[in-house]
Order: sequence, then structure tokens, then C-alpha cells
Amino acid sequence: MILALALLLQEPVPERAMAQGIIDQGTLVIRADTQEVGRETFRVLERRAGDSTSGWLLDASARWPGTGRPASYAPVVEIGRDSLTQAVSFDVAGGPTPVRISGVSGRSRFTLRYVSPGVERARELPGDPRVVVIDDSVFTPWLAVAWRARAQPESLTAVYPRSAQRARIVLQDLGSETTSLNRDQATLRHVRVTGAQSGPVHVWLDRAGRLMKVEVPDRHLTVERAPS
Repeated sequence: MILALALLLQEPVPERAMAQGIIDQGTLVIRADTQEVGRETFRVLERRAGDSTSGWLLDASARWPGTGRPASYAPVVEIGRDSLTQAVSFDVAGGPTPVRISGVSGRSRFTLRYVSPGVERARELPGDPRVVVIDDSVFTPWLAVAWRARAQPESLTAVYPRSAQRARIVLQDLGSETTSLNRDQATLRHVRVTGAQSGPVHVWLDRAGRLMKVEVPDRHLTVERAPS
């Protein structure tokens, strides 16, 4: 993770973005088989602009048009220097009512709070200091999972804020491999994750540690970074 972030910080970034603490940003195209079903914009930011030792924010917004009312999911995940989740704020729209979810990681529990018009509730999940936040419809948070990957398998607790569920996932860095990216061949770093509710997940990063592709074979989903 440290090497990937060091490379990412060396990438040239526009002056305005640097002033805002933006390390990386882009758009992900979500496809089911070959059909585009959604798009996700994202930013990777320093938690405190100008302080690369403060941790990071993953700011994403995914929109799934669907056949009826479009659904949108907009999490901001707060990542500590150890690349583990410290907090999350998550706006969900497109269901019966919009909901704002907030979550905080503690030593003995992960506390979730749900606020929608006229309703407020909370859930507490058993705590684990080695926790990451993921979701089935937003794919930027998988970047933080990939940051933790090493050649030897590592186990983490994954929290799904929308359903207030946990899963024990195992991640492994498989090194550089050839894959397709936007219909071209590319050599990318391959991180395999097992144990997720949606089945195995494959996360692909470039040499600078940027998120390039996420694959969820059991759901026939491929998420690719759009060319800049």
C-alpha cells in the first residue's frame, strides 16, 4: 500500500487539484456483460489538503439509470494512514426514500446511523480494528482494499453500510498480469478478493497505484476506468 500511494503521489496533478488535496480522479464505466448500466465518478483526496501523512478520503458517486427511477450511491470513505476505514458518510437515493448513512469504526464496534425523512435509527456491529467498507453498487472503495494486499493472503472484516452486514474477506496481490482494459490489452497489478457477498472480486491497479478496473464475475459486472 505504501509503495502504491507513493507512486500515486508522484503522478502529475493539475495545480488546482493539488490545492484541493486531490491525488487522483476519474470516471468508471459499469457494464453488465457488454451493456453499460451505470457510471461512477470518484476522487482520491488527502484528508487534510497539503498533508500527505493525514490519511485519505475516497469520494465517489455512482449512478445506475435502470428502467425506472435512477438509483444513486454517494459514499465518502475516510481512510487512516494504515489504509483501514475510520468513518464513512453515504447518501443513497432512488429507493422509496432517500437515506443518509454515517458510520464510525471503534475498537469494539462499528456504529452505523441511518437518517431519512422522519426516521432515524442506529445499528452496532461487532468491532474489529482491521475493517474496510465496501458496497455492491459502488466500486471506488475497493481501491482501499487493494492497498492492503500483499503476496501472502490477508484477512479483513468488510462492512456493508447499506445492509448493516459484515463479511470476512481474504485478499491477495497476484502481481502484474495481462488483462483487457477498454478493449485493449494492458499489464496491471491484480488483487484477488474472496469472501465478499457478491462472490470473488478482482481489482486491477496500474503501476502508479490508480484504480483501473474491478470485475465481479458472479454478477457479470466489469467496471473500467474511462480514458481521460
